Amino acid sequence: MENNKPTEHDITEVVAQQSAANPSENGVVMVINHGKVHPPFSVLWTTVLYCAEFICASVLSSMYHKSDDVVWMGLTITFMLVPSVLTQLTLTFVHRDLGRDRPLVLFMHLLQMGPIIRCIEALLVYCQAGKKEEPYVTISRKIKLKHGRGLGPAFECEIGHSERKLAVHRNAFKRTAVIQAFLGSTPQLTLQLYATIQEKYVLPTRLALMIISMISIVYGALVCSVLAIQIKYDDYKVRMKPIAYLCMILWRGLEIATRITTLVLFSTTLTVWVVLVGLTNLFIFFFQPWVEFWARKASLPENVEKNFSKLGTTVVLCMVTFLYACINIFCWSAVQLDLSDHDLVEKQPRWRSLAVYYTLRFMENVTLMILWYYFKSDFYEYICTPLLVVQLIVCYGLAVIFMLIFHQFCHPCRRLFHYNVEDCLRCSCCWKKKQSQPPENHAQGPQEHTPPDLTNYLTDRETDIVDDFMEAA
Repeated sequence: MENNKPTEHDITEVVAQQSAANPSENGVVMVINHGKVHPPFSVLWTTVLYCAEFICASVLSSMYHKSDDVVWMGLTITFMLVPSVLTQLTLTFVHRDLGRDRPLVLFMHLLQMGPIIRCIEALLVYCQAGKKEEPYVTISRKIKLKHGRGLGPAFECEIGHSERKLAVHRNAFKRTAVIQAFLGSTPQLTLQLYATIQEKYVLPTRLALMIISMISIVYGALVCSVLAIQIKYDDYKVRMKPIAYLCMILWRGLEIATRITTLVLFSTTLTVWVVLVGLTNLFIFFFQPWVEFWARKASLPENVEKNFSKLGTTVVLCMVTFLYACINIFCWSAVQLDLSDHDLVEKQPRWRSLAVYYTLRFMENVTLMILWYYFKSDFYEYICTPLLVVQLIVCYGLAVIFMLIFHQFCHPCRRLFHYNVEDCLRCSCCWKKKQSQPPENHAQGPQEHTPPDLTNYLTDRETDIVDDFMEAA
């Protein structure tokens, strides 16, 4: 006999069509989907990067030990173990394993193999998902985006146990990827590149470690950007296109590579001064969120963690701001911290902060390259140093261009911006044009040189977005 039992996908389509035809009073369409579980590729990729970098750093440390390079060995081990320990603590904290009877998992974390056992758990959950019907544990409500614009009523999806467990794993590994990238891979890459220049030869193992570290840093920067978008636009179903990822990879790769190369070249000539530059950047970005927090006279956010006291919350916030500062030393963090908010992130993008950051960073990189050019050692006699300086400046300029292209054309929520790149450039050009006009021209015809009213322009452009919000409410 032929089996006519409908599949879960058919049930999903039927319920979605019926709900769309007869929406509820609040305009919310209910979609039931228990069987669509995506593979945990991000968990697997983060685990592979963690293991590859840990193994390469261990082999390189052994080679340093055999050649009696105590300084290189000590720093390599430090930049290998510190982010590894923080990764174990993060995974344990997110999964709340300290209050559960899981001795094997805790033992694996003590052996610095926590990501491996967590990855195996995620793969097992994915393989077992969909084999039996699961009751849903929560409901997710999102507004569907099309061409960067919110359309139609909100959709509610039931989330089962397997999907929720995988979501917890993904969120945990996203945080560990950022920690590994900017507290481990970034200093590791800087150290190995500096050692290569000082020793004037390239070890194959060292080269492999530098390549893996660079991949880890770029991936961590991509995770920062995607997390920032998901946090700011939490009410929307955000999907990134391949062209957006490509643009982000070029933007982040050029930005990070140029920054690290500039710092390393400068450190080979003025070693003491590079420490001052690094500490100055660290203190500025560490205390910036706290100064804004004290200026607002705000209070500490509640429910950051239920079992935390005010002291525990302060310690967690200090760790978050330290990670935020380490990210901004090498690249744009994509978020602005708001220590008084429960999510710790400002929801509204601030173009002024972005412009100030890249302007000052570009000026700093150019200054460091000029100082290196005038105080460089004899080692660089066989290198065309002017061409190298120009290449680094051009590469950072290309990174800024790809960043502008991403926000103008590839950002998944670009139509929801109050102001985009085009508006800011148009406003800036109109202001400069007005300033360049002589005073008598302003007196004769002030209306001819008045800059366009961006508020009215944006109101016309965003009318349908506001209507969508009202319908969804």
